Amino acid sequence: MSSAIAEQNARESTSPLLGTVLAVQANFYRVRLDTQETNQTKCLDVDKPLELLCTRRMRLKKIGVGVMVGDRVVIEEPDWAGGRGAIAEVFPRETELDRPPIANANQILLVFALADPPLDPYQLTRFLIKAESTDLDICLCLNKSDLVTGAELSEWRDRFTSWGYQPVFISVLASIGLEELRERLNNKISVLAGLSGVGKSSIINYFIPNVNLRVAEVSGKLSRGRHTTRHVELFELPSGGLLADTPGFNQPDLDCVGEELALYFPEIQQRLEALRCQFSDCSHRDEPNCIVRGDWERYEYYLDLLEEAISYQEQFNEQSDADASMKLKSKGKGQSKYEPRLEAKKYRRTSRKTQHQDLQELYNEDTDI
Repeated sequence: MSSAIAEQNARESTSPLLGTVLAVQANFYRVRLDTQETNQTKCLDVDKPLELLCTRRMRLKKIGVGVMVGDRVVIEEPDWAGGRGAIAEVFPRETELDRPPIANANQILLVFALADPPLDPYQLTRFLIKAESTDLDICLCLNKSDLVTGAELSEWRDRFTSWGYQPVFISVLASIGLEELRERLNNKISVLAGLSGVGKSSIINYFIPNVNLRVAEVSGKLSRGRHTTRHVELFELPSGGLLADTPGFNQPDLDCVGEELALYFPEIQQRLEALRCQFSDCSHRDEPNCIVRGDWERYEYYLDLLEEAISYQEQFNEQSDADASMKLKSKGKGQSKYEPRLEAKKYRRTSRKTQHQDLQELYNEDTDI
């Protein structure tokens, strides 16, 4: 059952309180109640809060149902005086991300700066691959466009178009391109991603002035920003939609296998749509008559990342083999070591019960004689 159908059935049954989880801290969940449902529920009035601090029902915990930021939930037994409630049900998720942990997101808002810190195309490519692997829509946002010349801006635009992206160029400080960005965020759950110090918190502060997130200066020594966000949280946009701020990180992990990597380069997919390679399992590296090989900007990036993806796959296979034949056994006092799993007969000692059964069978044979 999809999330939309489940919510519709819930509304038609007993008109429960529905909401969206905005933040998760320890064992508590900050839930924003649906405005429409709040207005339709007779037990509420305009003076009641639109957010509740909730716990999770023990029943959900017992059956292994977790709660993530972005989840659509049903609230029971609201305590309006204390602003508390209990999550009784979690609707099926339309989408789900592990890192950052967030449900029902529609798009990735990938923010980079054109300057301060300077834009590194290879680093941006790694982030784009990670974003492409989520199967969510991607909105590429380039901040601090006021710090580059018009000619440089035009050059960047042409480069990103050749990559297969139509970015929005903004400057929070100079109020450039922000209305275009607002339109791309309307009525969607967008996940902010990008390096620290590129202006993610400034974007949130602009669209939601009452949030007042801390903004970090860029380190002159490292040319990157300090982390200012500690946990995932959804913020409501006045124009509609939700924006998820996520902890800043400096380099996303490449955790895809070699066969998948080509799927995350729009340039490769454009070439394959026109004409297929000679081999169905072509890695687009040194195979003959490969239509992907050629003089396009990010091809060298692809080759470099392909080697990394192949190495990742080999390490994953080795780890899987080790996990299949070995087990981690605790030795006490915080010490542990791997030992062979006792699956083969040569490792197993015959149980006392089996020994007794064998002796009983021999005794029976002797008495029959």
